[in-house]
Amino acid sequence: MNDVTDPLRALAPLLTPEGRALLDEVRGTDPAKELAVATRLRRDHPAELVSAALAQARLRQRAAAKFAAPDAERMFFTPNGFEQSTRAAVAEYRAGRMRDLGVTSVADLCCGIGGDAVALARAGIRVLAVDRDPLTAAVARANAAALGLDALIEVREADVTEVDTAGYDAVFADPARRGGRGRVFDPEAYSPPLSWAIGAARSAPLAALKIAPGVPHEAVPEDAAAEWISDGGDVKEAVLWFGTGDAGAVTATLLPGPRVLRGRGLPNPPVRPVGRYLYEPDGAVVRAHLVAEVAEELGGGLVDETIAYVTADEARTTPYASGYEITDQLPFGVKKLKALLREREVGTLTVKKRGSAVEPEELRRKVKPQGRNAATVFLTRVAGAPAMLIGHPLPPAGM
Repeated sequence: MNDVTDPLRALAPLLTPEGRALLDEVRGTDPAKELAVATRLRRDHPAELVSAALAQARLRQRAAAKFAAPDAERMFFTPNGFEQSTRAAVAEYRAGRMRDLGVTSVADLCCGIGGDAVALARAGIRVLAVDRDPLTAAVARANAAALGLDALIEVREADVTEVDTAGYDAVFADPARRGGRGRVFDPEAYSPPLSWAIGAARSAPLAALKIAPGVPHEAVPEDAAAEWISDGGDVKEAVLWFGTGDAGAVTATLLPGPRVLRGRGLPNPPVRPVGRYLYEPDGAVVRAHLVAEVAEELGGGLVDETIAYVTADEARTTPYASGYEITDQLPFGVKKLKALLREREVGTLTVKKRGSAVEPEELRRKVKPQGRNAATVFLTRVAGAPAMLIGHPLPPAGM
């Protein structure tokens, strides 16, 4: 029996009335109590169904961090499908942008478990969701039905390279970036390759390609706009947009918001001495190479030509960077830091780093912070030399 048949056999019973009732019963099961729960339920239900329900309950608990809890409690997941799915906030933002661009129908290629298809359908867009994996397609179909969106979402099990997308307003493609050995970093090793996805995008009136945020800027086609997206400060993805009328544009989009920073082709900021304030640009800003735009907004410069920390003499607020007031600047040294923290009675220490090989947890263990005060230490380079900057956060923008 092959690897695909077993999971498919496990999914089908969960879609029956008995399976759905069992899923409701095991919702929120404490992992420490799973064995006792399984033993009790197997008295009245097939063992395979109980195991499948408990496995699905575990995935739903994990999914609550990516999807709204009411959705996660009704959706179906596979381990790989969950890991590769788009965070709901990001999918909703992108679907809203497509709607605002006038899109009414989308061919969602490599749809996975259907997270993007759900967001598109909720934006009022008709979706053809395609995935070649039988189990993944079955899960996407089950999710469309579970959320009451099957009238807008057609799920098709097929090779995306053989699907005719003519007749759809837009194409959305999310090539798989994981293989048997983990993450794939070469865009041509995506499945299907990025070059194929770009070709599919160019054949559509409008298209969006989801790619890894670490994609080299030189790999971005000249006829595409590139957008890097973060959610809650965590960089989630990059998107190549085609047909939007802004080819060559580079943006960093921060969620919630959205707050959009547009590139203006500024030269690299100058390197200058560390001032009273330090700013840590959002990861999407860094990935989009828009630190210069933030530095100009803050009236600052870089602490080192290779490090994305901006320093300035005035306190300013921006949604695109977190600000800190710097109280001390030291050459790197554990003993020096330990002595200063003891003197300041610092017991709560936040360790951040850019351009340093030191691991934050290792440093925290060595300095053993104790006391009633809190501080942040930045392990970085200043004008090429390893350094430590100590300070505390400024209030966030808007406060």
